[in-house]
Amino acid sequence: MSEPDEVLDCRGQRCPLPVINLARRLPGLPVGAVVRVLADDPAAAVDIPAWCRMRGQEFLGAHPDGPAYDVRRVG
Repeated sequence: MSEPDEVLDCRGQRCPLPVINLARRLPGLPVGAVVRVLADDPAAAVDIPAWCRMRGQEFLGAHPDGPAYDVRRVG
């Protein structure tokens, strides 16, 4: 995986805070930008991909180096 445009550190935050922080930050980034969400809450593995589907954003997958999830801003 390539390096993200931004890293959003949500470690230590419980559901639904990582998704809320992603939703607040993504509109401030250009279309096509990739955000890596660092989230150690096990619910993030389900919540982040589900949020992407509901909001029309692209979930790129879990990052292999730890509890991190890559999301590309589509629009």
